[in-house]
Amino acid sequence: MPQSKDILAWYDRHARDMPWRVSPADRRAGKRPDPYAVWLSEVMLQQTTVAAVRGYFHRFTLRWPTVSDLAAAEDTQVMAEWAGLGYYARARNLLKCARTVVADYGGRFPDSADKLADLPGIGPYTAAAIAAIAFDRPATVVDGNVERVMARLFDVVTPLPTAKRELTQLAEALTPQDRPGDYAQAVMDLGATICTPRNPACGICPWRAPCQARAAGTAPDLPRKLPKKAKPVRVGYAYVGRRADGAWLLERRPDSGLLGGMLGWPGSEWSEVQPDRNQPLPADWQMLGEEARHTFTHFHLRLKVLIAELPIDAKPDRGHFVPRHEFRPADLPTAMRKVFDLARSGFAAEDAGTVEDTGHG
Repeated sequence: MPQSKDILAWYDRHARDMPWRVSPADRRAGKRPDPYAVWLSEVMLQQTTVAAVRGYFHRFTLRWPTVSDLAAAEDTQVMAEWAGLGYYARARNLLKCARTVVADYGGRFPDSADKLADLPGIGPYTAAAIAAIAFDRPATVVDGNVERVMARLFDVVTPLPTAKRELTQLAEALTPQDRPGDYAQAVMDLGATICTPRNPACGICPWRAPCQARAAGTAPDLPRKLPKKAKPVRVGYAYVGRRADGAWLLERRPDSGLLGGMLGWPGSEWSEVQPDRNQPLPADWQMLGEEARHTFTHFHLRLKVLIAELPIDAKPDRGHFVPRHEFRPADLPTAMRKVFDLARSGFAAEDAGTVEDTGHG
């Protein structure tokens, strides 16, 4: 039977250094994790890698050092800093959660998984992770790394996602009362560095002796997964208009849905069939020869990009003009930055007469 003491001893020597983490040595010296840092990192790490999150975490905590600072931030500023992390609903929920913690809990996160799960944007995994790591509660923390470790430890051949409940029960049975926060991070570190998806380093694993999949020779094949459905492709149009004084025509997307609340280029719906063009105003729109392509979690997006020079008195049906000196491409979500990169090249190409005229001015 795997023992928590074995992996904790390994973690004491090999814990990864992360800006939001308190090392085992510092914890023994009495330093406590900052719940704000733990929460922020866990929300950022959803659907993202540790390497990608480090820079975002550093910028967020420099700009908003406490949950109260974040709660008082302007939505647009937070959304701009979030750009590139994807899933903008997480950024909206980040603000809602910060403001709830300040309004309902006096700026202090609750310390139980049940109460944490009641906060906006915090699901069962994140609630358990904060409770364990920040407050040393014996909560069962199960992410993809933990699922892989459990599947191999107990040679679980049932494919994911069917096996999720079984793997969670196995993880719960191993969660200790002593140092549950370090234990949770230890299992995640083990999955990230030793019990990796491919070529697991079984020879140096602290749980190699009790690992049933290693004994059976099935470790590299676990966990099994049901075949994924192919992602659908959605298409649409994006209109990049530049006024004679250099201002750009932008619109804020609805709060609900993908990229909710973010600035973007006026455009059509994103559909699996060819949508209506839905141009923001009549103009000499020129279609670029290259599409802006971006992949979201559930679909691939292909946007046809149209550009136009607009007169100083242009009155669009949708959107508003952002003065040239106030426009920052970095404030746009990644998909919209890709549109802008193409458009910027397109305006230069238009001067050379190489952009297609759509004939729909």
